[in-house]
Amino acid sequence: MEKSGHRSPEDAGPTEVIDTAESTRSEPSTGVEPSTGAAAMFANDRASQHLGITVDDHGPGWSQCSMTITEIMTNGHDITHGGYIFLFADTTFAMACNYPGSITVASGGDIDFLKPTYFGDHLIARGREIVKQGRSGIYDIEVTRGEDIVAVYRGRSRTLPAPQPTTADASAQPTTSP
Repeated sequence: MEKSGHRSPEDAGPTEVIDTAESTRSEPSTGVEPSTGAAAMFANDRASQHLGITVDDHGPGWSQCSMTITEIMTNGHDITHGGYIFLFADTTFAMACNYPGSITVASGGDIDFLKPTYFGDHLIARGREIVKQGRSGIYDIEVTRGEDIVAVYRGRSRTLPAPQPTTADASAQPTTSP
């Protein structure tokens, strides 16, 4: 399949993996990884990485992540503990709402569990921005197992204001000598 411009997860087939090296680039490559945005945040997200969550693709306002249910994620009914599904959806939400140049956090999130999942199930979560107004946003995440929708999540985001320079920052400014 030939690529033509930027594509969102909705453009991909159900099992197609989109090349993240091309589509996640939102700024010209400088050889230095940006310190903000989804890629920078995920690089330091030890919880999501520990659970084996992968970011398949993302861009401003959308994302797709994958996770396989491990034995440790199951509860006493031998189904996936809902907290793991919530965390998976929440990570996908974070990838969709963290634009380069900003730091965005969740102000709230709700999930509806529609079908149980089990040890060994491979899940895919697709998130998309519904609305963004000022520093607030609403995002919907759909968690699927194959063709089945197993959970839907709605996240509310808040972008933090840009950090203000501190006196330590001001003193680090180069001075010119007369």
